[in-house]
Amino acid sequence: MTDIRRASSADAGAMAELRWEFRAGRQPPTETHPAFIKRCGAWMRRELTTPNAWRAWVAVNNGAIVGQVWLHAIAKIPNPIAETERHAYLSNLYVKPSDRGGIGTRLLEAAIAAARAEGVDRMVLWPSGRSVTLYLRHGFTHGGDVMELELRA
Repeated sequence: MTDIRRASSADAGAMAELRWEFRAGRQPPTETHPAFIKRCGAWMRRELTTPNAWRAWVAVNNGAIVGQVWLHAIAKIPNPIAETERHAYLSNLYVKPSDRGGIGTRLLEAAIAAARAEGVDRMVLWPSGRSVTLYLRHGFTHGGDVMELELRA
């Protein structure tokens, strides 16, 4: 049975490896594996120990981390109308291909539950093509009222 739990800074190395697998599997890397793992692992350790920073959940199967998801709450400017004042950005939902079959759903549900408990009113993400149906099944809309401006040419 695979367990889902909050990630800790001790998980950063394994999570950095998963990040490499996820992203380098989609496009050729522009950084060496060792350099990326060092840089990403340090970033993850820092974020997981800093209050009000990113939070993450991991899927653990037989003692090995096989999946993860990251969530970052974004405080909105105070609002005088009946609207909550928190958004959240969901990122890096990834499960090793050999462990797929419901674990991604469980990771997503853990992040959604945490966001709801914190009064988040909107969650945004940029899905991969194959993950769109997972998010639609959980109530996300595709092409809603979120607009984006890419600042990098």
